[in-house]
Amino acid sequence: MKFVNYLEKISGVSIYPITSFLIFGVFFLIVLAWAIKADKKLIEDISNIPLDK
Repeated sequence: MKFVNYLEKISGVSIYPITSFLIFGVFFLIVLAWAIKADKKLIEDISNIPLDK
């Protein structure tokens, strides 16, 4: 039996893709806003961490 058949038997399963998409979208927007507002010196310091040794 395919995995889709198991999902079809769960009532209200259609809310899970919508919820996961909203969580991803909110997280993406938060990270995008932080990247735009972040101090450029901080971004440069973070990007040089692997090269410090």
